Amino acid sequence: MATYQAAVFLAAFNLALLWLLMAAPLGRRTIRVSRVIRERPEELWNITRPAGNQTAWHPNVISVEPVQGKPDLVEFAYKHPDRHGRPSRRTMIVDRTARTAAGCFSCDLRVVGDSTLDQTFWEGYRESRKVERAPLGSRVTFEQTDNYRGLAFYLFRRMALARELVSLQDHVEQRRSHGLLHFEHPLWQTALVIVSTLLLWPFFSLTATGLMMSVFLTLVILLHELGHMVAYRAFGHPSVRMIFVPLLGGIAIGGRPYNSHFEVATCALMGAGFSALLVPILIAAHESAQGIPHSVAMDGPALVFLVILGAFNLLNLLPTYRFDGGQVLRQVFEGQKALAVTSFVVTAVILWTGWRIGLGAPMLIGGLAIFILLSMIRTKSIKPREALVPMNAPERLMTGFGYYAALAIHAYAVIYACDRLFA
Repeated sequence: MATYQAAVFLAAFNLALLWLLMAAPLGRRTIRVSRVIRERPEELWNITRPAGNQTAWHPNVISVEPVQGKPDLVEFAYKHPDRHGRPSRRTMIVDRTARTAAGCFSCDLRVVGDSTLDQTFWEGYRESRKVERAPLGSRVTFEQTDNYRGLAFYLFRRMALARELVSLQDHVEQRRSHGLLHFEHPLWQTALVIVSTLLLWPFFSLTATGLMMSVFLTLVILLHELGHMVAYRAFGHPSVRMIFVPLLGGIAIGGRPYNSHFEVATCALMGAGFSALLVPILIAAHESAQGIPHSVAMDGPALVFLVILGAFNLLNLLPTYRFDGGQVLRQVFEGQKALAVTSFVVTAVILWTGWRIGLGAPMLIGGLAIFILLSMIRTKSIKPREALVPMNAPERLMTGFGYYAALAIHAYAVIYACDRLFA
């Protein structure tokens, strides 16, 4: 497959996959997870009902308290902290409970209060729990119904619900829980990194050079996400993790919600900012090596890595809605006019970089078209319960100059490496 055709196919595939995961209108869907557990229905209902002892088995719940004076309201406290580091809390109302003579228990719930998210997030959410007799014990069924936009959140909730049932079964049957089954486990993520590297290999040609470029791209993605995780830790997040998505890249996840616009901008910028620290080191090492007798072939891998490092982070700085660049600029510029002008200037700089290294007009126009399509992808917004702390003038200046510095460094990395690779 020609390099140009491979690039077009990979870009189109990633664009379609990104739309499917983040913006596809799935409508109102019900997630249903069921499992047979060797225990009497009455015993299971005592620990799965809304006011039951869920702290004994639930992987995230740390306390369950009925709201005083309101018997139909139950407040849950979770391990996940809120923006201030305290346990997040959620109040649920029990709309219906039922019990039959055959030993079937059920209830319906909905969320009426959340210490982290605005109530609009829970408008369409409904939850139900059911325990009924089965030949080998009891069948436990959990259901969640909501409006979904994008497959990613749907799959996330399905995995979380399945994990709840597994934890319940492990607790009842006194089995040891295995973290290896969790999708975020390092072994699973390592396997996904290897799979992604192998999937990218054909796009760079099935040769040793193609494998090298695929490995370099995967390494660049890992360094980029490491930058985000370092920023999360710097802002006091109690934990960080990364989920690797083959072909698309990685997603760094912090341990709590954002507290300020400055935190949002800095954590987004540090992906490219952390990688930018390597650019002067690599260039200085390459320049220093010129005075030492060595094979010309040794320069190639270092320059190829520099091109991939600069190009990947440069594209991530594009002022697109879901890219790091878009997140940074939306925090720095409050007015739509200033945001539009800055977005135009940044896009022009990146297009000029492409022209400077010799990309033809069709490639630049195609890249601009993809950028426009990415800008049109809109996902379901998640509104926090309380407004984020606004940025002050020094924070805006520091973030803005940091963004322009990262943009300039990565543009220079691409130009420097391409001038020497294709001289």
